[in-house]
Amino acid sequence: MMRGADVLAVDTEFMRERTYFARLCLIQVATDDVAAIVDPFVVKDLEPLFELFRDPGITKVFHAGSQDLEILVRMMGEAPAPIFDTQVAATLAGLPSQVGYQALIKSLVGVELGKAHTFTDWARRPLSEDQIRYALDDVVYMPKAYRVLHEQLSAAGRLAWLAEDFERMADPATYEVRPEEQYRRVKRASSLDRRSLAVLREAAAWREREAQQRDVPKRWLVSDESLVELARRAPLTPEALAGVRGLNEQVARRSGEDIIEGVRRGKSVPDDELPRFEKRRRLEGELDELADAMSAIVRVRAKQHGVAPTLFATRDDLERFAGGEREVSPLSSGWRHALVGADLEALLDGRIGLSVRDGRVVLGEPGKPLEAEDH
Repeated sequence: MMRGADVLAVDTEFMRERTYFARLCLIQVATDDVAAIVDPFVVKDLEPLFELFRDPGITKVFHAGSQDLEILVRMMGEAPAPIFDTQVAATLAGLPSQVGYQALIKSLVGVELGKAHTFTDWARRPLSEDQIRYALDDVVYMPKAYRVLHEQLSAAGRLAWLAEDFERMADPATYEVRPEEQYRRVKRASSLDRRSLAVLREAAAWREREAQQRDVPKRWLVSDESLVELARRAPLTPEALAGVRGLNEQVARRSGEDIIEGVRRGKSVPDDELPRFEKRRRLEGELDELADAMSAIVRVRAKQHGVAPTLFATRDDLERFAGGEREVSPLSSGWRHALVGADLEALLDGRIGLSVRDGRVVLGEPGKPLEAEDH
């Protein structure tokens, strides 16, 4: 019944409180005419469903689908394609940034959904009728919401804006976890010197791989606080390792040699190869003023296109851009560059400026205003 459809709404329910990898509990799918729930605890062969997900003639519609896609990429070895994310698209249609599913459906379809089972245990069986109804609600209205958004964005000439974001979401590399990069995500990592940071890099990589292998939450092995303490102390003996505050004795006994070997590797990194944690710095003086000017340009362009300024860039994005991190900025490529990034580059390069005229911010060369924003 679903194979001939051109649109397939997809959602998943999962649990990951006690595991490293998300435990898939339900898959919900819906076309314009039919909706279904697939219970992976009962249906062991999901390949027929995955064939639908791979069908290039069916657009798979998600809402805030990054976690759903992460699960499906791990199970399928690839992402469903082509995809469409209603949360991403809704912002381009003038809805609030990061709009929730209930608010989206109320706005586009006119149906008010309940939230009674938002935090339910989806791994328990049997599921109640209310749980089943809630799960179906997560997909049954999505095809219509997709068509409303598609029509609005097509009429506004904005569908092409989404291609880059959806291509990234459908790239399996987006969901790859690199153990050697996880030290950057450890709380208080920025408090360490570069030598200790090299030790932390090894320790965090060990923790990531161990958690993956054992399929347990990372915090069950070693907390961030203990990991930073370990990096600071850099223990090279079992006795010294046992003195690290908060380190589980069982973990120390089972993996002590691996941890200590990682400490040795961190301590032996040549000085010129030590990792550097890019600390978040407050912009001061001219840079802070420059970020303010960039914010004004973003507001000008956002008003022109009828979208929230944060769709183009957050204050954080602008501070990084002003601080010299242009190459890795989303403002440097795709539709964001075309609509506002090029203006920001021109501002930084001194090719355009800002002025106030009749209570409005004016952007452009002297005497040649490009756009204006009411204050």
